[in-house]
Amino acid sequence: MIESIILWLLAILTAPFFSALILKVKAFFGGKKGPPLLINYYTLIKLFKKGSVYSRSTSFIFKMGPMVSLCSAVTALMFLPIAGHAPIFSFKGDVIFILYILGLGRFFTIAAAMDTASPFEGMGAAREAFFPIICEASMFMILILFYMLTQELSFAAYFSESNPSELWKTAGSPLIFIAIVFFIILLTENSRVPVDDPATHLELTMIHEVMVLDHSGPDLALIELGSYLKLFFYSTFVARLIFPFNMGNMFLDICTFFGALIVVYTATGIMESVMGRLRMDKVPKFVLTSFALSFFAVVITLEFVK
Repeated sequence: MIESIILWLLAILTAPFFSALILKVKAFFGGKKGPPLLINYYTLIKLFKKGSVYSRSTSFIFKMGPMVSLCSAVTALMFLPIAGHAPIFSFKGDVIFILYILGLGRFFTIAAAMDTASPFEGMGAAREAFFPIICEASMFMILILFYMLTQELSFAAYFSESNPSELWKTAGSPLIFIAIVFFIILLTENSRVPVDDPATHLELTMIHEVMVLDHSGPDLALIELGSYLKLFFYSTFVARLIFPFNMGNMFLDICTFFGALIVVYTATGIMESVMGRLRMDKVPKFVLTSFALSFFAVVITLEFVK
């Protein structure tokens, strides 16, 4: 339990650092030096020192949005096997619980955006509500596959200890599709390129960023920290699938896990550097690719794992 709590705290503390790797990779491809790797910590400290400004058209829902969004991400990490070690909490069916917890955080983020009575934020909220629906369908297809292989509905049964290696031995090549699906879900759920561009400031093309335009100070810091943790949450899935081995030593497990995370974050930065944001009507087709790949993985597994 102590190891699980330490890893959970380590995940919260290092999530802003890993997110800054994406900025470094994008700067490298742009021929620039880029910001320091601690830039996100500086930003969070600066925002917490400032005061928040609230519009007269907002209510208590606007203030609840950032807090619930952060709490949902922190809670999700409590059920996540980090570096292959058991999570703080785990029970049969916790996968469904965590998906609904993350959905609760998204709901309050959308509600806070709608509470501003801004047409631009309402537009971003509508997009935020639409695209993750497809991701949820892909996630449930992945759960069907994992349940077929393990007869379990728990993150600990999928990603702790040597369980990812057992998944590869049982399912084989279909897990390549699942790794790609998780990466597409990562890009979509965290509003990264090609679904959205977190660096843009054009309201007509934004999804997530347009929903937080009216947040400031500590509220914006909570939203930013929640987004770092959410990106860490989804990156862990991809990292455990591309490096499913357990070294048997906590220090080595952490080192190899963080090395796999660096690969995932670097791939995200490369993705944002070599291609632009898709046209809005093309985004659903891109996200639907994840559902198609997860569906094919399930069909292939049904054929060969009997």
